[in-house]
Amino acid sequence: MSQSQLPRRSAPTRDTLASVRVDGGRVSIHPADTHGRFTLWRRLAAVGLIAIYVLLPWIPVRGHPAVFLDVAHLRFHFFGLTFAAQDLWLGFFVLTGMAFGLFYLTALFGRLWCGWACPQTVFLEHVYRRVERWIEGDAQERRQLDKGAWTQVKVLKRGLKLAIFALISFGIAHVLLAYFVSVPQLWSMMTRAPGEHWGVFLFVCVVTGMLFVNYTWFREQLCIILCPYGRLQSALIDDDSVTIGYDEIRGEPRGKAHHGPTAMPAPVGAGEAGSAKVGDCIDCFKCVHVCPTGIDIRQGLQLECIGCANCIDACDDVMTRLGRPRGLIRYDSLNGLAGRARRIFRPRIILYSILLVAGATAAAFSAARYAPMNMSAVRMVGAPYFVDADSVRNQFNVRVVNKQTESATYALDVTPVAGAPEGLRWTGWEGGVLVAPGAEELRPLILLVPRANYAGKFRLRLIVSDALGQATVEREIEFIGPDPRLLKAHAAPAP
Repeated sequence: MSQSQLPRRSAPTRDTLASVRVDGGRVSIHPADTHGRFTLWRRLAAVGLIAIYVLLPWIPVRGHPAVFLDVAHLRFHFFGLTFAAQDLWLGFFVLTGMAFGLFYLTALFGRLWCGWACPQTVFLEHVYRRVERWIEGDAQERRQLDKGAWTQVKVLKRGLKLAIFALISFGIAHVLLAYFVSVPQLWSMMTRAPGEHWGVFLFVCVVTGMLFVNYTWFREQLCIILCPYGRLQSALIDDDSVTIGYDEIRGEPRGKAHHGPTAMPAPVGAGEAGSAKVGDCIDCFKCVHVCPTGIDIRQGLQLECIGCANCIDACDDVMTRLGRPRGLIRYDSLNGLAGRARRIFRPRIILYSILLVAGATAAAFSAARYAPMNMSAVRMVGAPYFVDADSVRNQFNVRVVNKQTESATYALDVTPVAGAPEGLRWTGWEGGVLVAPGAEELRPLILLVPRANYAGKFRLRLIVSDALGQATVEREIEFIGPDPRLLKAHAAPAP
């Protein structure tokens, strides 16, 4: 049986996928092009998002790209801030904040992220499909090209499209790599033999291949099959969440196209002489033709809907031509579409708001404590303390990490917290410590208390700061020793 003879579905349903035939085979979805206010806004948003993606590795901030994930040296640069491997715990707030922010956005506005900002949608709808329409024509021409024989024209069109798709995928992969190696290093790698950087070369090849297969063939299946977000929407939204929906009250029953407002319902008892109500929907299937996942939005909210608003622009265009009000398909809640009032503040939104504020507060508190250097103090291995004829001694190893891109000299100060005896002395950090950029230094710290003055354990505060006073980190340690009564009872040093 040929490809064109395989059975196809006449119209999409809620219980089946538009991209799958009744026999289980794949159907290529070719959405028609659309125009309108939402299409224009989405296109402008896509241009801005793509520009941000491409330009961030080029924009210098304090000597580094605006976003530079230097995995090779375990240094991560974000808009002038440099984080070391020890700061990766801050990524917890970033990742969980992004996930929770997405959930919060979904509870309010449905899958707005998917249709407007998801990289899959942005590149597919505003880059790859624009190229496809330019080369192969509109949706009907593309479907005819799929069914047609492999003529010279088809080979040329498909070959040109695939070649451009491969170049675009190659470019996206290289921009992604620039986030990890920087643009100058990337250019240096590109001008050398692949064998000199075979790991990076393999990375680019794999990413390019994945992008090419995804945007050439897999397409909407990524959203439907692989992405878990669409399957979570039923748990994240409720009847007050804003989604894209069809006004069934206004649109049904569907009737033939005619200009002007629809007829009003006949009065009760009017009989056949009264005017029968005809809905605004003329069953033109324009909303289905422009849908990138092939669904019929008139059948209700579905897993495949990505909230792209193509159906809104297509329907609004039909309504305008017929002289009817726009908004038969629109952004609205299920309650709004049913004619009921929509609540903005509801239990889940209040709970999400409380959690969002709590998370933002914790993240702000953690970020405020960030310093371009780090310090740790650990008691030396061996005896916890030493006693001689004159003093009680504690020994620590103090480690300083310089997260900056320049060398820095750090000084140490020891301050008693409470209960410290007189005569406290310390050695080991005279003159400060010079630490290279991105390096660390380990130095001993010897603390001594006169034996006669020791009255029990006490706490000390270690303060390490750079020469300019711009970075300061504090840590508390505990000075310990024997029972003071034993020191008084024995004139000789404790063994």
